Amino acid sequence: MHERLLMITILIMATAFFGEMKINPFDSPFRFSLGGAVFFFGLISFAALPPLIIGICAGCFVVIFRVLLDLLTGEAAVADSFFTHAPAACYYISFALIVSAVRFRRLMKMPIRAGVFGAGLDFFSNACELLVRYLLGEPFTVTYQSMVVLVLFAILRSYCVIGVYNILITKHFQSLAEARKQELERLLMINTGMYEETFYLQKSMQLIEEITRKSYELYSFLIEGKKVEPHAALYIAEHIHEVKKDVQRVFAGLSKLIGRQPLQERLPIDELCGMVIRANEKYAEMAGKTITFTHTCPVDLSTDHVYPLLSVLNNLVANAVEAIPSTGAIHLHARLQERHLVIEITDTGTGIAEEDAAWIFQPGFTTKYDSYGNPSTGIGLTHARDIMQSFSGHIELVKSKPGQTVFRLTIPTDQLLKKGGR
Repeated sequence: MHERLLMITILIMATAFFGEMKINPFDSPFRFSLGGAVFFFGLISFAALPPLIIGICAGCFVVIFRVLLDLLTGEAAVADSFFTHAPAACYYISFALIVSAVRFRRLMKMPIRAGVFGAGLDFFSNACELLVRYLLGEPFTVTYQSMVVLVLFAILRSYCVIGVYNILITKHFQSLAEARKQELERLLMINTGMYEETFYLQKSMQLIEEITRKSYELYSFLIEGKKVEPHAALYIAEHIHEVKKDVQRVFAGLSKLIGRQPLQERLPIDELCGMVIRANEKYAEMAGKTITFTHTCPVDLSTDHVYPLLSVLNNLVANAVEAIPSTGAIHLHARLQERHLVIEITDTGTGIAEEDAAWIFQPGFTTKYDSYGNPSTGIGLTHARDIMQSFSGHIELVKSKPGQTVFRLTIPTDQLLKKGGR
């Protein structure tokens, strides 16, 4: 509201000021001025302003402004000055009335037609002012020459205003087009950079899978008391080092592409749950599955232990994605129960067989195989269990049947509030 009042005030003041840049073509107080052009430009430029109100305000202010000028210069008494300049208000009011009635702004898409119509408006408004002056006793004779002058000035003023308006609009659109072009170029560079980083991520994924297998083999040999070649441990260390270098390079590349801000070390549980959901929405999309993800986390709690919780939740939600054949739903629900944070992950997947339920947290146990028939490493849930135990919490399979599987995490809140990540 304040902005509209300010715009109206500026417009009517500019109209009055430029109205003094004038010529008097008929040896009378009637004038052609830049004020009419400024007024016309304001009406078509400020779509949010009501034309009729602007016309009435501008007409009244112009009369007052000119009377005050006459008083300051001593050219005429107040009454004489008022009757001399009052007809000028008819120009602005009649002009605004017609602009409002015909919705002139719709014609601005067709500049030539708008110019013709604007010239007609200007001619008609000048004729209204001259008629009022004639009725008030000013001598004026309608001649062919006077009509030609009115028409020429109307055409000149109209097309000048329409031309300036379209020049400014063109400049504006050129600026928008240039900004959009720069944004598209920036996005193209980001896309190109992301495409390059994808190769390193894919390489790292394959290396990590291989490292996981080798690590589990080493673990199995040690458990069984078999002799382990030192080279096996060195092999794992070398590949972990290579993955680390690849991840550092990808991180540096992505940080440069997106203009990385410093990462928060402390996150609210609600935001952390949202990150897990968003990440696995992308995972499901990549896997070609149609899964509805929802989460409710009305928990006013923040923690420094972001990465361990992300690891556990991502593991469980990713398992839920893999357990759903093609379409389904996953819901993540967090709540505070006494002095514990309880998080449940529910999915509509195929479920876990009753005979397998007791083994799912054991290292190496798996029911998942890739497209080549190779089994999964089976240490994801074991890792999740170990993390939960480090928080003095626990993870459990609440229920599992075709169409409904529920995992529950229970973590003491005092563990989450401890300083320092794990």
